[in-house]
Amino acid sequence: MAKTSLPLAASFLLLISFSSAADSGRLFLTVVNNCPFTVWPAIQPNAGHPVLEKGGFALPTFTHRSFSAPTTHWSGRIWARTGCAHYNGKFSCVTGDCGNRLECNGLGGATPASLAQFDLHHGGHKDFSSYGVSLVDGYNVPMTVTPHEGHGVCPVVGCREDLLKTCPGHLQVRSHAGHVVACKSGCEAFHSDELCCQGHYNSPNTCKASSHSLFFKHACPSTFTFAHDSPSLMHDCSSPRELKVIFCH
Repeated sequence: MAKTSLPLAASFLLLISFSSAADSGRLFLTVVNNCPFTVWPAIQPNAGHPVLEKGGFALPTFTHRSFSAPTTHWSGRIWARTGCAHYNGKFSCVTGDCGNRLECNGLGGATPASLAQFDLHHGGHKDFSSYGVSLVDGYNVPMTVTPHEGHGVCPVVGCREDLLKTCPGHLQVRSHAGHVVACKSGCEAFHSDELCCQGHYNSPNTCKASSHSLFFKHACPSTFTFAHDSPSLMHDCSSPRELKVIFCH
């Protein structure tokens, strides 16, 4: 039987179609900057997991960046760095700095900073993706995580409030110009075992909310505000198509 070959254009269309079909099952992470200023998102994997997008990049106001999540189990965190600049040959950020690097490459960030935390592709065939926003290490920008096309309970979580306007004086971090740029946790402000849930206080029975964590909790109830906290919105989200981190939502 004679073989027939497809025209080049038809082959190209089939290639696009097969690629789209292959991508349809993938999970994408999208970082969105709705702030009226540039932010520098940073990504840190937990131990044993790969670095994504070299760990950091600049994201101008009202832009976004999407990238594929690993297809196997991955956990880590994303946060925003603010006030970044090159000065005398050195890159540094006013909040969330990761060792004076644009690309954090696995390094953690300076506190205080709002954190989006992820645990992707767990739970076997159910393919759960867990996510949350933590203010345990303080706050620097409003942040939410919005899932798309997941199955089960997939709420939007995070903190939309501008807490820099209401941050108590003893928790404020100010720039050299005197502007409030971040809001510290009670742990960072006072370094006590009780507030840091360390030593005797490192258990669900002894690690409790404080007046400092309640400032964050009352403003943003769906966030984690101390080490053994439980957010108001629980989720059981299976196979989302996209998880969108939005700064200044």
